[in-house]
Amino acid sequence: MAILQFWSPSADAQIKTGDKVPVFSLQDQDGKTFDLANYVGKQPLVIYFYPKDETSVCTKEACSFRDSYEEFKKLGALVIGISSDNVASHKSFAAHHQLPFTLLSDPDQKVRKLFGVPKTFVIPGRVTYIVDKKGIVVHTFNSMRDGEKHVTESLEALRKMQ
Repeated sequence: MAILQFWSPSADAQIKTGDKVPVFSLQDQDGKTFDLANYVGKQPLVIYFYPKDETSVCTKEACSFRDSYEEFKKLGALVIGISSDNVASHKSFAAHHQLPFTLLSDPDQKVRKLFGVPKTFVIPGRVTYIVDKKGIVVHTFNSMRDGEKHVTESLEALRKMQ
């Protein structure tokens, strides 16, 4: 029973399939303001939350998104990674691994909370949301250990939307 108190926020608060994606603004890896409202309704979105730059699973996940980036582009999707790391950390992470997509800094975890991304004990969760052109979440995937599967799940969901 004590373990339940480590899960926050509750799964009920998490954005689910069929929900409208919440709009937000955060700083990207270049220090520019990224406003999701400028993209919702224009193209599919892949929004993935991950715990930390340069950690093993997070790096594998980011590099997997990078390696499939051309496929995401062919499907018209914008890929966005979000963690609480700062802009400088994101800039270094993106440069180190040649990441061609947007990384957003959520230092106060406001957007993470807005989406209701659960924590596992004290570790920020790893959840991916696929959003259609209408701004509706059509698929979610939650896995702390299998970073690469976030990419295969995302591509599969995007192909179904074609």
